[in-house]
Amino acid sequence: MQIITYILLGFFFLNIVFAVITVFREKRDIAATWAWLLVLILLPGIGFIFYLFIGKKMTREKIFDIKSQENIGMPELVQAQKEMLAEDENLLSAKQATENAKEMASLFLESDESILTKGNKVELFTDGAQKFNSLIEDISKAEHHIHMIYYIIHNDKIGKRVLKALEERAAAGVDVLVIYDALGSRSLKPNFFKTLKKLGGKAETFFGSKFPLINLRFNYRNHRKIVIIDGKIGYTGGFNVGDEYLGEYKKFGYWRDTHLKIQGNAVLALQSRFLMDWNAAVPKHKLEYEENFFPLIDKKGHTNVQVVSSGPDSDLEQIKKGYIKMISMAKESVFIQTPYFVPDDSVLESIQIAVMSGIDVKIMIPNKPDHPFIYRATMYYAEAMAAVGAEVYIYDNGFLHAKTVVVDGDICSIGTANFDIRSFKLNFEVNVFIYDAKIAQQQQNFFYEDMKKSYLLTKEIIDNKSKWMKFKQTFSRLFSPIL
Repeated sequence: MQIITYILLGFFFLNIVFAVITVFREKRDIAATWAWLLVLILLPGIGFIFYLFIGKKMTREKIFDIKSQENIGMPELVQAQKEMLAEDENLLSAKQATENAKEMASLFLESDESILTKGNKVELFTDGAQKFNSLIEDISKAEHHIHMIYYIIHNDKIGKRVLKALEERAAAGVDVLVIYDALGSRSLKPNFFKTLKKLGGKAETFFGSKFPLINLRFNYRNHRKIVIIDGKIGYTGGFNVGDEYLGEYKKFGYWRDTHLKIQGNAVLALQSRFLMDWNAAVPKHKLEYEENFFPLIDKKGHTNVQVVSSGPDSDLEQIKKGYIKMISMAKESVFIQTPYFVPDDSVLESIQIAVMSGIDVKIMIPNKPDHPFIYRATMYYAEAMAAVGAEVYIYDNGFLHAKTVVVDGDICSIGTANFDIRSFKLNFEVNVFIYDAKIAQQQQNFFYEDMKKSYLLTKEIIDNKSKWMKFKQTFSRLFSPIL
């Protein structure tokens, strides 16, 4: 027994030593460092397996490879858009934007080189069937190219419908390129795209593995959802490709999400993002600038738009900064919808300050988890916000997956980024920041309609939770920096 005791003590001592060495040899923020130390020390041996899959940072070589794509074929687009903007004395005319919007536009120009585009037509979808019917109809009319990124593509009814539409256009000579995330679409077999490839289309995984069943890269996933058709029509938002997004999974029920269809020069920014992701993902078939990829489009509407990207290839956390800026500028209201509410301290404090300043802050989250551990952390932070005076609504009509922010009914953000650290730091995301009171108020009205299908998180509900549930929420919160 004494020998066994010494062996165990030695094992635990070595585990602590290796835990410290493992965590501190990579540069990361303090909160994530302590969270990983907690995992590695509390779960000897097993913790290192978790770290192998979700803790390892992206190599400098890979980051450099991704960042280097930004200069491939982009100067032509950037210069053309700058010339268009130079015609106006200000980024936004007085009729079309407040000072807040001008500050937001300047922030993204500096942090993300995100060019503001004017005269876009923007259409919002909150229902999966409507979104996919519109998308498939537009795909069927493509003449030159279809470029597509989805985090999740399933081999199910809607997946096959989308694939069939792509195959038909590829057979007609349209250039079809598809990126799907290797982890998000892990159930998808490569032969799903066999016919598409025979017809001349291409489909590539993002951060795939040489061993299909083993992918050590749980982090740094491409969570973007982008479709560009002929450089003239763009789609982005929360919907992936799968039957659950049509509300056909009993587990989730009705799927409430928000997606955008954009016509106008903002599509060129989505195109730029796609080309960078394609060139970062594929070992060959690299793309260069083509005029047909970036057709300058006549005015389609009246909406001013900036497409903003963020990801682990940059330390600037551009979308998070956009959220903080929006919240800090609010004079009347902040409405947030997100399936995962696990903010870092900077975002949390910006919301707290808004609430304590008398701003009407409303937050809406789902009533059920698709990832239980993350949902417990979400509930912890939701209750913390309710405690300081924010109104927290629990959507009770299925599953809420929308990622939206509306400030003062004047500016809104819709995209792929959740209100959590994973979206801010670990995933590749894209959001559309919209400077149009009409669209912002439309999104705010969606929020009010959703409130009718939600219930308010009250002090009574919080107090009546079991001690075991409160413990799970508090415990989950400890790991929020790495969730």
